[in-house]
Amino acid sequence: MFADLHIHSCLSPCGHEWMTPGNIAGMAKIKELDAIAIADHNCAKNLRAADAVCRAYGVVLVPAMEITTREEAHLLGYFETVEQAEGMSDWLYERLPDIMNVPEIFGAQQILNEDDVEIGTVDKLLLSAVDASIEELVEEIHRRGGAAVPAHINRGSNGVLGALGFLPVAPFDALEVARSLPCPMDLSGWRVTHSSDAHQLENISERDFYLHTEEISARAVLHWLKGK
Repeated sequence: MFADLHIHSCLSPCGHEWMTPGNIAGMAKIKELDAIAIADHNCAKNLRAADAVCRAYGVVLVPAMEITTREEAHLLGYFETVEQAEGMSDWLYERLPDIMNVPEIFGAQQILNEDDVEIGTVDKLLLSAVDASIEELVEEIHRRGGAAVPAHINRGSNGVLGALGFLPVAPFDALEVARSLPCPMDLSGWRVTHSSDAHQLENISERDFYLHTEEISARAVLHWLKGK
């Protein structure tokens, strides 16, 4: 299947206001993607709406989040169901610091329904790091049946290699590598993903990342990431 496994909606304060669930699903359909993962910062509150509109467009949604670890590295958590992702999201919210979002500075954190109508906002700043280490987060993602993938490891900003200078010894399922940048580590033996990290509609990937799976489903993506 052709997939883009790292897209931000307007729930992320850095996501453009046009990055609504409906617009993202529609763009994925136009670009003939089989599956997408919406991975907002530390929160899953737009995934239920995204799942509904993706089903309407015939695009598979892989529920996901981009988590900022205590070490200020970004870690992607992928799940088979929206419910699993929402449970992880609640766990993360309890571990976010009590720093409130200021929309005029950081951007809005919009929760939308399947008609792209705002039904709420998130109070805490989702760009903050959660009070949990990389190892703790990988363990929690796995406990909930998910796959843990360090995001854009070769990017200086919040990539694990830039944040720590090395790849920690943790049971990661795969690695996300930014195609546009050189990668200083040997990727032999790793499953590697290439995704857009899109914050604007036009940056959603074309059909350039392919996963060989027996079916097109969130479960198949999770199995691929886990090497099953």
